[in-house]
Amino acid sequence: MKRIVSIIGLGSLLLTTSCNKKLDIPNPNTPTTLDFWKTADNAQAGVNAIYSTFHRGGPARWWFFLTQIRADEGYSTSPNANLINNFDRFLITDYNFGEAVGSYADFYMGINRCNQVLDNVPGITMDDTRKQQLLGEAKFLRAYFYYQLGMIWGNVALQLSTSKPTDLPASSTQAQVFAQVEKDLTEAALVLPVSYNAANIGRATKGAAYGLLGKTYLQEHKYTDAVNAFKWFIDGAGQNIYALMPNYRDNFVITAENNKESVFEVQFAVNPTDNHDDDLAPGSDNLNYGSSLPPFFAPRPIGFTDGQARRWVTREFLQERTTDNKKDPRALASFIYDSADERGPQFSMAYNRTFADLSSSWSSDSLASPSKKDVFFRKMLNDFTDNGESFHSGNNYRFMRYADVLLMYAEALNATGQTALAYTYVDLVRQRAGLAKLSVVKPGLTQAQFLVQLKHERITELSGEGHRWEDLARWGDLGPQLVGRDPGFSNFVVGKHEFLPIPQSDIDINPNLKQNPNW
Repeated sequence: MKRIVSIIGLGSLLLTTSCNKKLDIPNPNTPTTLDFWKTADNAQAGVNAIYSTFHRGGPARWWFFLTQIRADEGYSTSPNANLINNFDRFLITDYNFGEAVGSYADFYMGINRCNQVLDNVPGITMDDTRKQQLLGEAKFLRAYFYYQLGMIWGNVALQLSTSKPTDLPASSTQAQVFAQVEKDLTEAALVLPVSYNAANIGRATKGAAYGLLGKTYLQEHKYTDAVNAFKWFIDGAGQNIYALMPNYRDNFVITAENNKESVFEVQFAVNPTDNHDDDLAPGSDNLNYGSSLPPFFAPRPIGFTDGQARRWVTREFLQERTTDNKKDPRALASFIYDSADERGPQFSMAYNRTFADLSSSWSSDSLASPSKKDVFFRKMLNDFTDNGESFHSGNNYRFMRYADVLLMYAEALNATGQTALAYTYVDLVRQRAGLAKLSVVKPGLTQAQFLVQLKHERITELSGEGHRWEDLARWGDLGPQLVGRDPGFSNFVVGKHEFLPIPQSDIDINPNLKQNPNW
């Protein structure tokens, strides 16, 4: 995608003269809302500004801590104890913890950018098809941001128009938030195109809208609605657009971005600086359009190792071998660890080094130093092209893949009593990995047994992609029973820790907000 700049408000200079008269002098170089929203190009620029939200620290970095490190597939050995307590051990005492609140604020920044488009673009005289497409993109993106807020914070405020200083929106329930998500996505799906030309790849499509709509319905256990949304990929126009890539790893490398398996992909680009954040300096042309996550997940000495994977996840890949008696290839594509290659650390490669060499300098004397048995998330890293990592990774994040859609569709079918049909879509995912069809190795599973199997299929296919927390929440599996996989869950309180606390800084300035239960 092209570089995007956000729109900033009017700046004025207030001077007091010797005659005590005030002079309000507009900055001639800064657009205002009164003179900006006039043309089709203005409308396009406004939508581009929404996409730039993905490059900020919250969506590009800390969101993965909220969805992976907080879940049972990851943990933190960061030297920053606040990261460990807030994102791993459920020991939250600071309701204004910066990394969490920053993510919350970034999502709302994206929402306000969406609202500006939705409030102003309808009044612009321009080609109606293009106008409706841009409004559809804004609705999809607002739905995306609210979906994330609803998943992590639950009962958040719905702000559906451009923010004003006098706005004091009340808290909404998670169900109300998801209802708005579903409304936005339903409307977006009607006007978004099926695909774009090469210059506009990465924008929200009809498939992205139907995919997130189905995901939202599934999260709410509205299984029939989820089936109907996902059927667009199976029986509708989507069947001619999406397919599984033959090589699983192509979904995570910079050389195969925006491929036929990608349903919605966050576009990152390399820029020549190590800025940690996107647009914290208004007016700057030196912004970060890359992902800043890799240094936080990469093993030492490449990165900081603030977040890494639990070893139990790797054992999920050992339950079955491929039809030609090899290890499941998704393990190697998903993780860096001593036996990613089953021949051992001398053959397991990352950053053009063996794991044995990479780990040779590690010490177990410090909590922050990895053990040679540690495991590292690989899918967002750049070890396939580079020998190091930076804060401006150009490797795109595939938020939703066709494989995810197939597994969600199978889950919805199973939940509606169509277990026999659900096998078909799990089989497609397994066969791409080289495994035998589930319908051959485990035929005739009951509905409950099939769901247990699906839990295994999702962790082997989607581990390290930011979906684990929502899966556990949907299945009702969040709780102290996970302590065997993740000791941090010994502190988990059912009825409390499903959501993060609403930032106290917001509650202090808005009396209509309510804190989440038991915080």
